[in-house]
Amino acid sequence: MGWKEAAEPVLTRMPAVVRPEGHVPFRRKLAWTAGILVMYFFLTNVTLFGLDTTSSTDLFGQFRSILAGQQGSILQLGIGPIVTASIVLQLLGGADLLGLDTDDPRDQVLYQGLQKLLVVVMICLTGLPMVFAGGFLPADQSVARSLGIGVGGVKTLIFAQMFVGGVLILFMDEIVSKWGVGSGVGLFIIAGVSQQLVAGLFSWQALGGNSGLFPTWIGILTGATDIGSPLSPGGLSDIFLGQGQLLALITTVLIFAIVVYAESVRVEIPLSHARVKGARGRFPVKLIYASVLPMILVRALQANIQFLGQILHNSWAGMPAWLGSYNGGQVTGGLFYYLAPIQSRADWMWFLGFTSADPAQIIVRVLIDLTFMIVGGAIFAIFWVETTGMGPESTAKQIQNSGMQIPGFRRNPQVIEKVMERYIPQVTVIGGALVGLLAVMANMLGTIGQVSGTGLLLTVSITYKLYEEIAEEQLMEMHPMMRQMFGD
Repeated sequence: MGWKEAAEPVLTRMPAVVRPEGHVPFRRKLAWTAGILVMYFFLTNVTLFGLDTTSSTDLFGQFRSILAGQQGSILQLGIGPIVTASIVLQLLGGADLLGLDTDDPRDQVLYQGLQKLLVVVMICLTGLPMVFAGGFLPADQSVARSLGIGVGGVKTLIFAQMFVGGVLILFMDEIVSKWGVGSGVGLFIIAGVSQQLVAGLFSWQALGGNSGLFPTWIGILTGATDIGSPLSPGGLSDIFLGQGQLLALITTVLIFAIVVYAESVRVEIPLSHARVKGARGRFPVKLIYASVLPMILVRALQANIQFLGQILHNSWAGMPAWLGSYNGGQVTGGLFYYLAPIQSRADWMWFLGFTSADPAQIIVRVLIDLTFMIVGGAIFAIFWVETTGMGPESTAKQIQNSGMQIPGFRRNPQVIEKVMERYIPQVTVIGGALVGLLAVMANMLGTIGQVSGTGLLLTVSITYKLYEEIAEEQLMEMHPMMRQMFGD
């Protein structure tokens, strides 16, 4: 008996959100999406009961903008377990170790059940070390005394809340995917990054402190904030790299422009309807064909590597220096230092005094990060295309089933597949590598609100795709016959 037969009783009984039986009206989709978004914001403000918030550490602080969630809240883990489970499934699927045919309805159910089971496992593997190892989420002693259950009991209570939050965000994502617009994972990333961007632009704190871009410049123009003469090196540094944040503003605007332009670059393959004369269309093969979502997988893999380093450092007293050395919770040397991504200007601008690290070490770290992101982006883009039904074979079947064909070619799935093979594999690799390069460059230059370059890149691209999906939904509402072409 194979693993599928052995696991089928468990995987087919995993809880799931029921798919709509018919077409869901656009307004109802928007209502579901908005409702889940409100629930997400609510849950990120529900603090874990029993947590000592004064001494807790955010292990995913550098990656928080792409893993969503909120430190110290019931959504402490964010979308991390979902993304990690996707990485495992993509690697297993890419190596053809699962033996599942996603075109087979039975195997589809097994795949979805396996994904949910892996998410639950990842919630445990990520949450348990956070609570019980290293003191990252310490229990509040006063709560332990008042409840009379001891520190261990409070820690168990904290983990139980995190577990519930991890399961909730899994089903919230599924609700958006089936009943809403876009995907829950993308929606949560947009929500988190947008908060940081708005704060980075409009936050009105003490002038000269951590205030936003506009309040800071109001202070500069009115003389309330002193940055020195703009003609002096110190003044220029303050304007571009310091409080003025001009370089961060330029980088943010540039990322917006590049992503929107890259999303519009495409090869359009002409299509015509086999039975309706004059009915024509185009199949767009975009430069960023696999979208930027595979980049979440690459960054999540880096986040898990750094998470492992933190756990080893806190629980292994004799951890060798070559493996990793830490100061104030930050990795400063060893293997984990070189595997840590460049997050800001402070990580590499030694020539301007932002860091005292050895320039040779910084250059090696930058090159490793570039290689990791470019190669990883291309590899995960390939896996993403194959496992989400965007490959040449699946695309050819979709075009065939919609009644369309490529003018000048026989109406045959194999023929259409050969045409698609001229474009999709090459564009997938180029697009994945390009997104990886953009993510590293954005991180190195910095952005408004201290949003990670990858987070900003994801937000712009996901928002653009969300806009396209909304336009497509509105088109199908006006012309119901279009649903057959797009796939209801």
